[in-house]
Amino acid sequence: MATAAKSGADSAVTLDTIRAAHERIADAIVRTPTLKSITFSEMTGADVWLKFENLQFTASFKERGALNKLIQLTDSERKRGVIAASAGNHSQGVAYHGARLGIPVTIVMPKHTPTVKVQQTRDHGAQVVLEGERFDDAQAHAYALAEERGLVFVHPFNDLDIAAGQGTAAIEMLEDAPDIDMLVVPIGGGGLISGMGIAAKAINPKIEVVGVEAELYPSTYSKMRGLKLPCEGDTLAEGIAVKEPGALTLEIIREIVDDILLVSERDLERAVSLLLQIEKTVVEGAGSAGLAAMLAHPAKFKDRKVGLILCGGNIDTRLLANVLLRDLARQGRLARLRIRLQDRPGALYQVVRVFDQEQVNIIEVYHQRIFTTLPAKGLITDIECETRDRAHLERLIDALERDGYEVTPVELA
Repeated sequence: MATAAKSGADSAVTLDTIRAAHERIADAIVRTPTLKSITFSEMTGADVWLKFENLQFTASFKERGALNKLIQLTDSERKRGVIAASAGNHSQGVAYHGARLGIPVTIVMPKHTPTVKVQQTRDHGAQVVLEGERFDDAQAHAYALAEERGLVFVHPFNDLDIAAGQGTAAIEMLEDAPDIDMLVVPIGGGGLISGMGIAAKAINPKIEVVGVEAELYPSTYSKMRGLKLPCEGDTLAEGIAVKEPGALTLEIIREIVDDILLVSERDLERAVSLLLQIEKTVVEGAGSAGLAAMLAHPAKFKDRKVGLILCGGNIDTRLLANVLLRDLARQGRLARLRIRLQDRPGALYQVVRVFDQEQVNIIEVYHQRIFTTLPAKGLITDIECETRDRAHLERLIDALERDGYEVTPVELA
């Protein structure tokens, strides 16, 4: 078991440095609760404990590392100011605590960063610079500005002070739930799992540390296995969509992480939806990755005492609505049925009568006469409807087919 990662002869992350970080930051962060989830425990056959880091002021664990870094700057460094490249939670953590400490903050974001994230960062008092099409472009520009202006660069993960700050979450978690024997932690650049893993293994050497990555961005998974898997695509877990883990954090991960699991987009969507429905808490895709892994790989967690960190809650409201509706569709509670009709008076009325008989609520009706492969007198209608559950939906389809209708459910990916 490794308890340290070196970046120099006298620089390391250890349980002592993580505890020191906790003492530094404790008065300025939220000590978020660690609570047992009775429902998830029943669903998974494990003893599931959740740490609600989405309840931090900026709704993310990133505050911990950012504050630990900022609070240790010299007076000269504070006067010069800091700079970071981020389109997400790191930017808000640096901006918020920079403003609290009176440190000028510059954040470089890609040009196409959503306006709401840009405005939230500005609202915390940071100067925002929009540069480049991709994050890599923004980061390169941030390094250039740091050199040009003499600013301190605050890396989102490849920094020992950042990792030590993130590790404070494990100290709190194991104080509140000391019987946890497995930690499940999302991996992006590796700062969170590095800090938490070092703290957890030092407190309890028998604890198992499991990382989770999105299938579309298996960067650390690939490194650990000597593979060259692609890292690309639109993932719900954009907070851990990292193409290259940090060199420092990867060294730690190789020593303290016992396994890394991959989760699909469907797993992530289901986890986000279940956390809102069951725990009544909003968690972003990256923050739900631990639960997604438990749902996708149940045998690995059965009968274990599992700690999950809900590491962030910053998800676009429209995206969240879309995720919830898609989950209802997968449960059969929302459906779109494509029904072939004859183009004659009363045809739509007759098919709607079947919905009424089966007590199914119709939400939308779409007629299609022109753009179809049917003959000129053919008609396709798509009906979006709401049912009680999948069994209710299947009864509706059976009733329609008994009345002679050709019915095709429109399935989700």
